[in-house]
Amino acid sequence: MTRTRTAGAPAKTAADGGPAPAAAVRRGLLHGLPWLVWHRHRALLRAALLITVAGCATFAYQRIGLMDFLHANGASAPAGGRVATDFQNSFGSMFKNDIQFLELLPVLAGVFLGAPLIAGEQERGTIKLVTTQSASRGRWIAATLGLPLALVVVCTALLSAAFTWLWSPAHALVSDGDWMESGAFDTTGPVLVAKTLFLAACGIALGMLVRRVTAAMAATAVLAAVTAVVWGEKVRPALGTLRSVSYPYGGDGPRLPAASVRIDDWVSTADGKLYGIGTCIHSDAEACRAKLGIVNRVTQYFDYGQLAGMQWLGAGILLALAAVVLAGAVWRAHRRPL
Repeated sequence: MTRTRTAGAPAKTAADGGPAPAAAVRRGLLHGLPWLVWHRHRALLRAALLITVAGCATFAYQRIGLMDFLHANGASAPAGGRVATDFQNSFGSMFKNDIQFLELLPVLAGVFLGAPLIAGEQERGTIKLVTTQSASRGRWIAATLGLPLALVVVCTALLSAAFTWLWSPAHALVSDGDWMESGAFDTTGPVLVAKTLFLAACGIALGMLVRRVTAAMAATAVLAAVTAVVWGEKVRPALGTLRSVSYPYGGDGPRLPAASVRIDDWVSTADGKLYGIGTCIHSDAEACRAKLGIVNRVTQYFDYGQLAGMQWLGAGILLALAAVVLAGAVWRAHRRPL
């Protein structure tokens, strides 16, 4: 005989083994479109989190040995001295590897996260299905771009902060204090975050234009190489104002502030007119210098105190460019078929 529940019988509750009311279903931290974005890219996003944790832990461990060395020998020494030589032997390779790892992160973010983010959906055709569902295109774009880029900012900010904490106590010894060309400029402070966000944004935009993952990744890699050249040769040296120190042509010098980066050398007249360092070096050099009135040497440099200002200016430029690129990508996604 089939039993039926009468209309007045109470329904099973969750405690009795029945289905829980819809209002009682617990929602995780991510749900809806953000959950979908996380689910589709979870392998890469989890890898980013794992790399961040491992990197921060490594920098913290390295700092233990570094601080022991600094407490025993001091935090600065002239280039070529015993302490500087011992430091390079003990920690030179470590800092070089750390910097190379951090310099690679913006490229990896642009190539493997930014480029496939929307291009992969276009290539597979799933973007047409998603954008025809109940969620608006604006919500889909916000979730698709917002979650990965927020994770990029958090991960690179943590790694940059951890490496700055490691590098700062020994900045005068790392690469003999050359923070401009050694890679420290781009891997400490805000520059790492801004550069990573910029290349990720460029990868997203290129992916939307190319519509093919492999081609977008290749184009992003080429753009990253071009960006590195332009940034290193044109933009970074122009972020600060060079300082100068003059000293007699035949005297000892220059005496630069600690951890300064020497950029260029000149010869000059008493009234400050500059000539190239190779002026008047032939056989009749003394007569040549007397004719031109050259009496001094001039060295131009960046002081360590200028580092933070230069970094924030450079980061601001990169963030502004990233915002323009993302705004263009969002505009195109709203106005044209994906």
